[in-house]
Amino acid sequence: MNRFLLLLIYALPLSAQLPETDIHLFEIENKRGILSISGTYTITNRPGYDNQPSFSSNEKKIFYVSIREDKQADLFIYELRSKKTFQLTKSAESEYSPTFDPYVGKINCVVVEKDSAQRIHAYEETTGTEAGVLFNEDSVGYFNFLNKDTVLYYKLTSPHSLRLHSISKGTDIFIASNIIRGFKTINRHEFIFGIKDSSKVNFYRYDILLKKAFPYCSYPSLSEDIIWHSTWGLLKSEQAKILRYDPKEMKWIDLFDLSSFGIKKITRFTFDSKNRKLLVVDNKS
Repeated sequence: MNRFLLLLIYALPLSAQLPETDIHLFEIENKRGILSISGTYTITNRPGYDNQPSFSSNEKKIFYVSIREDKQADLFIYELRSKKTFQLTKSAESEYSPTFDPYVGKINCVVVEKDSAQRIHAYEETTGTEAGVLFNEDSVGYFNFLNKDTVLYYKLTSPHSLRLHSISKGTDIFIASNIIRGFKTINRHEFIFGIKDSSKVNFYRYDILLKKAFPYCSYPSLSEDIIWHSTWGLLKSEQAKILRYDPKEMKWIDLFDLSSFGIKKITRFTFDSKNRKLLVVDNKS
């Protein structure tokens, strides 16, 4: 069994299997700053693991990971217009976390290779053809680009750690340990990440020019899914809610409550660039 699956399973009771997850698409309406859900559609509606969705470059498609009868993690495409699903990769390796890279115009993924190494690979967006390894660091769990040359990644050390890698220089810098899996780019030289203790997560903004982390806020639970939104700042999921941190008021505010749509526990979420669509992964188990 590969290390990425072990990472997923060890977060659950030992008797549990991979989580039962589905991907939901919500249409957002914004009337004078008041947000509401105007429509909803379930993209995946089957037993099993469908997770880690992201939008394509033109935002007409959604990439996601699915584990099916062959127990292999492959990339799938959902077309928004036709509402049809297509398989993008079918390989002996497992692909996770598909993310469009605007700098090179390809999809980047964490790939569990045949020898169990976990590195970031690039794939052609339209054909799923592999286009090579980004850099040779092993044990990558999750990743996020800060800029064209700089990659943040979650390394499967003990405890897990956050690293900052320069592709051109080949340098690999330790940032922090005991981190949550969510860490996001704010701008070309800043990112936000969280460090967990026994009961809460403390969030920090890190400036790579100053080489310093600044305390930002905290939240009294160990849920790990966050994004940094260009309009709303730090967002996190908590059960069926998406919360926004207000730095002026220094408090968390409900942005969306999706419990009325049957959502139980949000474990991934992302928005399109126009804030008209919201993708949510619901952990049904």
